[in-house]
Amino acid sequence: MTMDLADLLGDRESTVLEFKQSAVNRDKIGQAICAFANDLCGRGGGDLLVGVNDKGEPVADVKDGDEDLRKLTEFRDSGQILDRPSMTVEAGTFKGKPVVRIRVEASASPPVRYDGVVWVRPGPTTRKATRDDERVLAERRRAKDGPFDGRSVPGGTLGDLDLVAFRSTYLPSVVAPDVIEENGRPEGLQLASLGMADLAGTPTILGLLVLGFNPSGFIPGAYLQFVRYDGIGWDAAIADDQELRYNVIDLAGRLEAVLRGHLHTRVVEADGLRERQKPDYPFAALREVCMNAVMHRNYETSYAPVRILWFADRIEVTNPGGPFGQVRPDNFDRVSDFRNPSLAAAMKSLGYVNRFGRGIGRIQASLAENGNPPAEFLVDDTSWSVTLRRSG
Repeated sequence: MTMDLADLLGDRESTVLEFKQSAVNRDKIGQAICAFANDLCGRGGGDLLVGVNDKGEPVADVKDGDEDLRKLTEFRDSGQILDRPSMTVEAGTFKGKPVVRIRVEASASPPVRYDGVVWVRPGPTTRKATRDDERVLAERRRAKDGPFDGRSVPGGTLGDLDLVAFRSTYLPSVVAPDVIEENGRPEGLQLASLGMADLAGTPTILGLLVLGFNPSGFIPGAYLQFVRYDGIGWDAAIADDQELRYNVIDLAGRLEAVLRGHLHTRVVEADGLRERQKPDYPFAALREVCMNAVMHRNYETSYAPVRILWFADRIEVTNPGGPFGQVRPDNFDRVSDFRNPSLAAAMKSLGYVNRFGRGIGRIQASLAENGNPPAEFLVDDTSWSVTLRRSG
């Protein structure tokens, strides 16, 4: 027999338990998930029960069908909460009545933000984090042995980071404008709170990848190689060969120029007397494949670059790093996990990738709309390879 959640969790709101009568106000749900992920009080996360009023009594109109559970689960992958929270959503019973339980685990890389704002739960209510709250969360991240992209880089200084790009491009993309204006914190603390540096002023892997003037000088594999062949085989003449050694922000613009420069379009008939331009490859699919390769690659133990090999009949994109975490060769098109969770969050904030876990579907849909064959994926223990075929 399943235990009643009132017996398991209690019937009063606390630092680890919050009640919501309904899920109508999605912002309140998102803020609560963010606060539990930040785990300011160090309790390991918390539980949000939907279908319970603030007096601790269940309500009659809660929905716990599969579709309603799915909508709440979407908070995990929507990109509104960054870094991506670890959470589960399931139907449960509270004082004998049906409710929805959202269990949120404490983040390994706080502070976590909902729509650019850090939320915490120091008591039985959720509120915006203060400067001191954010300092505590940043120190906690530094103390943990988290993912590779969150580690400090010995020998690096803040002078290795493009602080102009941080102020003009990255900070506005991840922190709400009113929060930037009212906080007025020193830039070093801002960088630390966003995982770009530690509190001693040493850049992290994330900081160098996103903002570094020379990321491959510290992370040897942090570059992209582009080769254009004048034929369909490896023995064909090379028409273009470039190494793009830039941080993520600069790489996005440089890579777009290279890809668009090699795309060919032709005029095809549309409905009636209209004509339209049809490219050999849809740019949306190219962009998704390349930026996901940058996001998911193994930066820790491989010095190989992300490679884009452009042949006359196809494009092959390969990145070092096989399946990670929950992802396997037989489920990679349905399951997502992140070798570089902070980098993934940063690229989502900057708009270089879209909703987490939807990349393959977006690639295939874009190819189909343009008349290209489906993308072909080759996944092994050490690498991913994606092949896009030219449209007919």
